[in-house]
Amino acid sequence: MTIVVFGSTNVDVVAYSDRLPRPGETVHGSGYSIGLGGKGANQAVAVARLGGAVELAGRTGVDAFGTLARERLHHFGVGTSHLLPDPAAATGIAVIGVDARAENCITVVGGANMAVDASDADRLAPVLAQARVLLLQLEVPLAPALAAAKAVRAVGGRVVLDPAPAPAEPLPDEVWRNVDVMTPNETETEALVGIRPVDIPSAARAAAALTERGLPVALVKMGAHGVYWRSAEGEGHIPAFKVTAIDTVAAGDCFNGGLAFALARGDALPDAIRFASACGALATTKRGASDAAPALDEVEALLRQG
Repeated sequence: MTIVVFGSTNVDVVAYSDRLPRPGETVHGSGYSIGLGGKGANQAVAVARLGGAVELAGRTGVDAFGTLARERLHHFGVGTSHLLPDPAAATGIAVIGVDARAENCITVVGGANMAVDASDADRLAPVLAQARVLLLQLEVPLAPALAAAKAVRAVGGRVVLDPAPAPAEPLPDEVWRNVDVMTPNETETEALVGIRPVDIPSAARAAAALTERGLPVALVKMGAHGVYWRSAEGEGHIPAFKVTAIDTVAAGDCFNGGLAFALARGDALPDAIRFASACGALATTKRGASDAAPALDEVEALLRQG
């Protein structure tokens, strides 16, 4: 096993409209979709679409949404042997609004994802022992995610944390000590270090603040402004790829899936970030979450153009 994702599985209910409603307002939509989502599932599918071997661990309910999620994961080639059906909880859902500018707002109901506990990490031990990269997010409880991180690092694997949703409270010191790479976007970066990265200088300051907390590698994602990275070996800016965006849902998840894929195959960090950026950019050119994940040939074509 090369890549393990320990995280959330949701079903996304997405409504498309010219603009997002204001509080108390109803707007007419142009369409809707129901599909696989959750940051864990999205990242796992992103890896699988690139041709990577990936196992998703976590929980779903035993309801219709859980059945839908598992069917879609199998369709994409994601391993689900460690995705536990939980009869005591409903499958997580996300209610998403997307406007004509491809901006979105999301309400997540965690459901079975929030029932993940230490037993899930313990059950995953044989798979973690073989992982080159572990992908984590903040849509399942932190304690079992950290247990998985420690297990992977103990065998020389790398841990990548997407600190999303943006944490309401400071992350404990244990997180900074057990993560190799963190990939916050603008909102998450501001929540973590109090600096909103709106340009390269502010992103550089934010990346420095992240690494000063003991983090080996910080990748500050700025959407159309690209990615600023910093590590012990250096720092730099990776410009964004120019594409026509129609839906930004799961673009960050495709970035992280692409990053894990590239790191697992041995790419140098700047090359891995550029590959991940291409994955995230391509995801914005399609509607949906997991369905928007690009295939390897699409990513390679964009890299050649860029």
